[in-house]
Amino acid sequence: MNLEAAVNETFRYNATLHNEARQAKIYELKSEAPIGWNVAFKIEGSQVASFRLDSNRTQDISIEVLPAPAAKPGKYSIPLKAISGADTAALTIEAVVKGSYAVELTTPTGRLSDEVTEGSSAQLHLVVRNTGTIALDNLELSAQAPSQWDAAFDPSKISRLEPGKTMDVTVNLKVPDKTIAGDYVSNFSVKNPNANASAAFRITVKTSFLSGWIGLLVILLAMAIIYYLVRKYGRR
Repeated sequence: MNLEAAVNETFRYNATLHNEARQAKIYELKSEAPIGWNVAFKIEGSQVASFRLDSNRTQDISIEVLPAPAAKPGKYSIPLKAISGADTAALTIEAVVKGSYAVELTTPTGRLSDEVTEGSSAQLHLVVRNTGTIALDNLELSAQAPSQWDAAFDPSKISRLEPGKTMDVTVNLKVPDKTIAGDYVSNFSVKNPNANASAAFRITVKTSFLSGWIGLLVILLAMAIIYYLVRKYGRR
């Protein structure tokens, strides 16, 4: 049995074991996978290392193989055994590792912070990089920004990104009016069914020049009114 998948995917096989003996037997399941690989035997969804099989009965067995993260592309043979006393049933499966899926989301400089004035927009520049060895198709970009903020990506979807290649993405981030000055976090993500990555961007919101002057005038006006009232009624 031969299957092909990426190094970070699980290879799934189906096998059957038949007990031809006249009595029930306890079978121990073993594998000889490469170092760092993980092999799991499952019966009816539960992982087992051994099980009892009645005489003249057949048992379906699911086999899940997870390659080592550092496994190189190539064909790997994995011997499997079901052992009961002196009896051994053997089977060899093959896993063809075709590479790995991986994606990275960052900025051209690596800096993940910026400043914006409330009520205005900021253009953020991101870089999507295929850090795996297999092409990535249909990558979608999304954002989790503070309430009432708006984030628009250009492009919002990458149809295909070859291994080692990058794609520049612009995010137009609009901050609503009357946003309180301070630091905010927006999370940007890129993903497809095989890989995903995210980046947390810290946005420092500053008060606009006009709002600052209006606030100062309000304070000065309030102080003038208090001074007038004190002068007028303080003598009584």
